[in-house]
Amino acid sequence: MTSMAGRLARQQERENGVGTNQQAVKFLQQDYETLLQGCLESGKLFQDPSFPAESKSLGYKELGKYSSKTKGLMWKRPTELCSNPKFIDDGATRTDICQGDLGDCWLLAAIASLTLDERVLARVVPPEQSFTDRYAGIFHFQFWQFGEWVDVVIDDRLPTRDGKLLFVHSAEGSEFWSALLEKAYAKVNGCYESLSGGSTIEGFEDFTGGIAEMYQLDKAPPHLFKIMEKALGLGSLLGCSIDITNSYETEAVTALKLVKGHAYSVTGAEEVHLHGDPVQLIRIRNPWGQVEWTGPWSDGSSEWKYVRPDEKLKLDHVAEDGEFWMSYSDFIRQFSKLEICNLTPDTLASDEVGRWNNYQYKGMWRVGSTAGGCRNHPATFCSNPQFLLCLEDVDDDPLDDVDGCTFLVGLMQKDGRRNRQMGEELSAVGFAIYAYKGQSNIHLGPDVLLRQKHVAMSSTFINTREVCDRFCLPPGEYVVIPSTFQPHKNGSFILRVFSEKHAATRYVTNLDICLQKDGNSKLGLVEFHKLWMKIQKYVEIFKSYDSDRSGTMSSHEMRGALTEAGFHINNAVLQVIVNRYASAHYAIDFHCFVDCLIRAIDFDNFICCLVKLEMNISELGPGSEMNILRWVLHLRWVLDLR
Repeated sequence: MTSMAGRLARQQERENGVGTNQQAVKFLQQDYETLLQGCLESGKLFQDPSFPAESKSLGYKELGKYSSKTKGLMWKRPTELCSNPKFIDDGATRTDICQGDLGDCWLLAAIASLTLDERVLARVVPPEQSFTDRYAGIFHFQFWQFGEWVDVVIDDRLPTRDGKLLFVHSAEGSEFWSALLEKAYAKVNGCYESLSGGSTIEGFEDFTGGIAEMYQLDKAPPHLFKIMEKALGLGSLLGCSIDITNSYETEAVTALKLVKGHAYSVTGAEEVHLHGDPVQLIRIRNPWGQVEWTGPWSDGSSEWKYVRPDEKLKLDHVAEDGEFWMSYSDFIRQFSKLEICNLTPDTLASDEVGRWNNYQYKGMWRVGSTAGGCRNHPATFCSNPQFLLCLEDVDDDPLDDVDGCTFLVGLMQKDGRRNRQMGEELSAVGFAIYAYKGQSNIHLGPDVLLRQKHVAMSSTFINTREVCDRFCLPPGEYVVIPSTFQPHKNGSFILRVFSEKHAATRYVTNLDICLQKDGNSKLGLVEFHKLWMKIQKYVEIFKSYDSDRSGTMSSHEMRGALTEAGFHINNAVLQVIVNRYASAHYAIDFHCFVDCLIRAIDFDNFICCLVKLEMNISELGPGSEMNILRWVLHLRWVLDLR
């Protein structure tokens, strides 16, 4: 278990700005400047021991050591591949990103969107890196990872075959920032193969620290074009794709040259006039850099002949290779889903744009204590972590003229790609939102959660890295309960809330309550009688939770039993109790239940007082000796005192 000192140290670091983009955490404790200076002084090019130029950095199955896909592969530096390599040549552009033999088009679509805003790009790709000035074979990049920014150091040895880069590369072949960025991201996730398959949302969030939402285009809201237009104006990152129905459709090309199961980035949303009538257009980028839409409004199509020259010039209608325009109506017919990554306030430099207020919390599900599963499992659901959300101010410009408070909730699982190498899969996760009335930092129990209907919940429980949904609720207090779909699943998560207006949020922790002594270090007859009455109460509580009369109760019921006994505990304390007292099957017997409660009233002092009482039992008065002795012996048996 993590020590209290360690938790306090990390909390202090966060308060001092550690984990922000300005003070990123050193990934694997590697400091770029220190390593760079060491290489410059020694005259040796950097070789990264934590992500070596070996097969294990490539993959574990499809790109494993004995895979045919890795035969003939060699690791080479850019200086060995061309005479004049450039890190970034005349600015980073979308043509610098061409897909190689790795199925990470989702990542490349996100990288392509980065190039639309130099400020956003500079957060991920620190400027002033080159193959000339202070070159030592070492580069670094920064990514947002589960609540904090990390600075990732790599060497510039890249996988090649026949003298060409195996994975992402620039169209010209002499620009290497995108290939090095891909390598750094592979390092964070364990290896290159771990990047195969994914959603553009994931890349968007890791490059910005923002929160992403997804729209199914066959159910597109009537104002979606305006949402896209506004989002692009705010610097948000957008991606789209076409769903596949079976594996044979993966990367299949349609008659109009759109690729199924492929991640595209949306780079523009504009309105033009055709024969005087307004037409909404969407600009889309294919990271492959070649295959383009051939329908209406594509490059060279007849529609452009009837657009005013000034509008045509504004749109640069003959876009870069791999980039094309199409009408919004065709867009929602041809594509299946749209992903929008909303940026955090610190990402946006302009004061002229709106900003979200954002809040985040780290949490855990632990088998036997806080891994309660969804509402379908009433016996354990209430043991899940809970987070309070207080909505105060309604939106300035509400949709459909309905006053309410708009906010996004995102529930993200940690380390899914890295754990994939060990055969671990993501759990299906989601969340429910309940009204929180008349409470005071109290963990809601079955008397509320099992009798009251939720006011909102995630659109689905799904085994993706993050589940995110948009809500609009009246002002008030609510509790957000994140959970896995099935109970008894260990996991770590980040819960984030983005709100249009300020919203107070906090983790529902409970206060730890202990019985008080009179301070004289003695246990008199009156105090002992009170204690014994509590023991009797504990027996009745235990019996009520031991419904099957097995002599044990589920560890998930421990919180309710302790609350009934007068002890309100937080999740961290509950996890300690379960680790200490529960059996391998997460059951707690009466002996352990009472032992836990006695420890809560200062166990060591209690034993001292009990020994004193036993030694001076004759002083308690005539007629009481035998009864009290019987109580003492019973307590010694219950507590297993020696």
